[in-house]
Amino acid sequence: MEKPSILGFILAILYFITTELACNGHTRIENNVQSEQKALIDFKSGLKDPNNRLSSWKGSNYCSWQGISCENGTGFVISIDLHNPYPRENVYENWSSMNLSGEISPSLIKLKSLKYLDLSFNSFKAMSVPQFFGSLENLIYLNLSGAGFSGSIPSNLRNLSSLQYLDLSFKHLYDIDSEYLYNIDSEYFNNLFVENIEWMTGLISLKYLGMNYVNLSLVGSRWVEVANKLPSLTELHLGGCSLFGSFPSPSFVNFTSLAVIAINSNHFNSKFPEWLLNVSNLVSIDISGNQLYGRIPLGLGSIPSPIGNFCNLKYLDLGGNYLNGSLPEIIKGLETCSSKSPLPNLEVLNLADNELQGPIPSSIGNFCNLKYLDLGGNYLNGSLPEIIKGLETC
Repeated sequence: MEKPSILGFILAILYFITTELACNGHTRIENNVQSEQKALIDFKSGLKDPNNRLSSWKGSNYCSWQGISCENGTGFVISIDLHNPYPRENVYENWSSMNLSGEISPSLIKLKSLKYLDLSFNSFKAMSVPQFFGSLENLIYLNLSGAGFSGSIPSNLRNLSSLQYLDLSFKHLYDIDSEYLYNIDSEYFNNLFVENIEWMTGLISLKYLGMNYVNLSLVGSRWVEVANKLPSLTELHLGGCSLFGSFPSPSFVNFTSLAVIAINSNHFNSKFPEWLLNVSNLVSIDISGNQLYGRIPLGLGSIPSPIGNFCNLKYLDLGGNYLNGSLPEIIKGLETCSSKSPLPNLEVLNLADNELQGPIPSSIGNFCNLKYLDLGGNYLNGSLPEIIKGLETC
């Protein structure tokens, strides 16, 4: 009897191993698929969907379900986008027809690869932001704006160290056309507040923070120090957050990436925050609708050197404060920008409804990219022809 060759023996072993691995791998993928599908079905079962937006959520191919995106090759769910496509109040009927409500199942925790979650502009009937959201540790994007959540924002969101985008904002009644108010259900509005903002320092990857009309009155001045510790923050939106008192100053300015800051419609009662002049990458500033007073720092006799850093500024809104003094000869002779012209990218300048006096400086005519200018509601004198003439020569 001929003995089997060593080569044949080795090939037999390799065949056995590869077959076993293939079977195990197939079983593992199949189990993962079943787990992901069940998690989504459990999530759907808690939602109220009167107009059957989620009618496609059936069958085994969950990666093709509306609002669901999966990782190629694995079947892992990486995105759930169920935002209401009609967020505007002047199309209330469309908004309500596409509205999701109900409960949010903790089965989402089983979606270990979930990176993107958008439930904005739905109506979750004043329920709290689910605590388990703090366990979705791979999230990069979380949008709950205008979704009707209420109560204290859970501090365990600090665990979302990969989060780059967080929006918990909502619209205030004052921002809505009165003719539509009678149609708007109160469940449309968030009623969120923050008790202690220190948890936010854990969001080390955060680039965008939207908390418009989230109540921050219990936070005091700590919001500046906390935001100052977020190294990647590029946009900060804290409009209408019930912030009050003096406009706080950080112990040191570390907003190295900040490009947009909007802290409008609060209750600050202090001088213009001059530390903003040291934030070199700012593109947009909105601190309108506060009670700021005094002279605009841009109008000190000589131009402070930090203003030369605003070469990228596009939007400046200081309207609706108590700023006084004469309208400055803004950046006359400023040559720090590469274009050798003052604020070369400025498109919007709003100084309306302040207490500015004196002539309108002709140097405004040097803002060659200016598209919107509002100086109304002040005590200015003079004529605009020279300014308009200057703009025409750009």
